[in-house]
Amino acid sequence: MVMRENNMSTTTRPPGKTTVATSVLLTIAGLTTLKVDGVSRMCQIPGGVNRLFQKGDYRDGVQVKIEDDRVYADLYVVLQHGVNIRDVSRNIQQAVQRAFAEMVGMEVGRINVHIENIDYPGFAENPAEEANIE
Repeated sequence: MVMRENNMSTTTRPPGKTTVATSVLLTIAGLTTLKVDGVSRMCQIPGGVNRLFQKGDYRDGVQVKIEDDRVYADLYVVLQHGVNIRDVSRNIQQAVQRAFAEMVGMEVGRINVHIENIDYPGFAENPAEEANIE
């Protein structure tokens, strides 16, 4: 006669659940984007009446929405002069997707990267910036 041991796991789940504020996702996406080589800075999300009717939360060049337990992000960036735009965009997408998966454990639906401008050395959009006038 062969005896078998009961190999059932007896781990218990802790009571309750963990929720992540949308502001955490905005911070993760923004800081991760800024760490990618070739990114100069985040850009303000283009405004207008359309932004009032869009779903999702936004801050400092990042818009995030959650649908069907997936994260969707739009990132508005200014790149450094002389970088390969396609490569930097792909690196941003991969880095942000990895950060969401590792830090929050959420599946990513789509990460859209919007290149709003290129920072050229010695050129300022605002003449006051160029003259260091505050």
